[in-house]
Amino acid sequence: MNTAKIEFSECGDCPIRHRAVCSRCETDELEQLNKIKFYKSYPAGQTIAIRGEPLQNVASIVAGTATLTRSIEDGRTQMVGLLLPSDFIGRPGRDTLQYDVTAVSDVTLCCFQRKPFEKLLEDLPHVRERLLEMALDELDAARDWMLLLGRKTARERIASLLTLMVKRTIRPDGEVMGNSSRIELPITREAMANYLGLTIETVSRQLTKLKNDGIIGIEGKRAITIPDLGALLAETGDDEDGGMIV
Repeated sequence: MNTAKIEFSECGDCPIRHRAVCSRCETDELEQLNKIKFYKSYPAGQTIAIRGEPLQNVASIVAGTATLTRSIEDGRTQMVGLLLPSDFIGRPGRDTLQYDVTAVSDVTLCCFQRKPFEKLLEDLPHVRERLLEMALDELDAARDWMLLLGRKTARERIASLLTLMVKRTIRPDGEVMGNSSRIELPITREAMANYLGLTIETVSRQLTKLKNDGIIGIEGKRAITIPDLGALLAETGDDEDGGMIV
């Protein structure tokens, strides 16, 4: 991982403490993690990690948004994942990444050198359990995205992405971080199109239709307001349990 500006903060003040890999840690476990953690920051557009290169560190995203992309031999690139605050970069036990990771906004990472982190996992069951839970959640999300790309309409895809971003502002205990009725799109409409398998014209058209129907409001280039979350959820094509309506 390349280095930008380094910052520091206390674990108790960390904005992702409720959802990150350390969310279940007791005080003594946090102290052990704190001894090996360090922070790195990356400006928008900078590469965080490159597929196939040796993975020296693993990390949680504290602030900002990054993308996971994969290129094929003819140069075409596909965004295959969107990394938001609390998401984890790297896999203990693996010495390389399978994707390129790029900051699309200014990003701050809470980092751990991979080898010491892997060794510490032997003594920190809460971290091991949380890592497993996050890996399974990621698997479920990947399957949901297969459904989205294979079956959902353009309108449903846009609504699903917006809903995902809103849900990430809600803590597991139900408390809302900031204003859940207003979000800042972390990626451009072109990047949204790439991620959702649409054209940029379709993304812009569907956002405008959602606005005209009163489902969302649009302020400037990136700000989205959501007057009624239930109305947005109804546009995703999912039932109340999260499955697709058929």
